[in-house]
Amino acid sequence: MNKEDIRLRIRTRKSLLDDNERRAAAQAVFDLLERTAAFMMSDRILLYHSLPDELSTVEFIDKWNNRKQFYLPRVNGLNLEILPYAKSRLHLGAFNIEEPDGDDTTSIDQIDMVVVPAVAYDRRGNRVGRGKGYYDRLLNDTRAIKVGVAYDFQLVDEIDAETHDVAVDYVITERGIIRTSRRRLR
Repeated sequence: MNKEDIRLRIRTRKSLLDDNERRAAAQAVFDLLERTAAFMMSDRILLYHSLPDELSTVEFIDKWNNRKQFYLPRVNGLNLEILPYAKSRLHLGAFNIEEPDGDDTTSIDQIDMVVVPAVAYDRRGNRVGRGKGYYDRLLNDTRAIKVGVAYDFQLVDEIDAETHDVAVDYVITERGIIRTSRRRLR
């Protein structure tokens, strides 16, 4: 199945979810993440600010914001910049995603963990994004632990990875954690 077919299939499946299913899945996924040793040991975490069709990160950010330093991406041309999260410094940016304001960008080298959004993942950590390549460019040079979070139905059998695609180290769905690399999360 090509990436466009995967995007269409997943978008259709997401449209069938009700609010309770969305909340329960997000709660289960982020409960699993926060119990991992990697999360506990990570101080600086790059997270996405969720769109309505993604697992919501809002409650997770609110819960941990006083104990972890969260960062959010901001679109700058073809690339993502990383800025510290502050609820009072958000605006609707590119693609109607809430992005941080300010000039205090941070290097990806300073990040311990990246929670990566995607349309779909496979068990090898390959991902289908929304098609713009922002995260592949950002993650290309990082040593941070890369964690994909998704609804279980976003896990597909196989994704044909291209040379520029960057896989995640772990995929977490409401059904569990899949280790896709030799890195240790627990």
